[in-house]
Amino acid sequence: MSRLLAAEAVTKRFQGLTAVDAVSFGVDKGEILAIIGPNGAGKTTLFNLLTGQLAPTDGRVLFAGRDIGALPPHRRAKLGLGRTFQIAKTLTSLTTLENAMVGAFLRHRGLAAAERAAMAVLKRVGLGARAHVSSGALTLSERRRLEVARALATEPEIILLDEVMAGLNPAEIDAAIQLFRDLHGDGHTFLVIEHNLKVVRAFSQRVLVLDHGSLIASGTPDEVLSNPQVIEAYIGRKRQ
Repeated sequence: MSRLLAAEAVTKRFQGLTAVDAVSFGVDKGEILAIIGPNGAGKTTLFNLLTGQLAPTDGRVLFAGRDIGALPPHRRAKLGLGRTFQIAKTLTSLTTLENAMVGAFLRHRGLAAAERAAMAVLKRVGLGARAHVSSGALTLSERRRLEVARALATEPEIILLDEVMAGLNPAEIDAAIQLFRDLHGDGHTFLVIEHNLKVVRAFSQRVLVLDHGSLIASGTPDEVLSNPQVIEAYIGRKRQ
């Protein structure tokens, strides 16, 4: 059976720099897979290759066994790839509900249908009471949840989360972990970039480690985070 999302020897070069170097992996439906690595390891570049913001120099990106390397981001979203961004892209001139409706319009062309779908996902992520508030008035934690809601509103097969907990305090992180556990319980599949190792241990089923664009380790959180090469490349370097 083919993986829901897969990379086959995916490579991205920027002139003389190889940002992603022949990375191969797959994500199964219903899985939570985390990608970790030091700053500059190529994590976000890899996400951009998967979702179509960048085209690979070499290799293939497959969705449900189909090569999607030539498809633009909106076509990949239509297939079922949802994502958040490292820097929240909230449309501050719109309300929270209107922001979520931007995602809902991918599946629901009518205004009323999009509004109903958007409100449902806002309630699911705990933002129902903030639906008619200007999104510019949301806290950082709420803006992060809005990013997730907008991705959920596209009714994706898989959601790619790019450091969605960055900048949150410990209580907010705990609440976010519980939200993602609940969403996973609903049947959602996640591919996650995350720096917080507490988060990685708390809800990831498998972990990949990138360093200088290369995949250096994969396995369960305990296996990966006790790997000497990972400690040197990621944890050790982070503490220097």
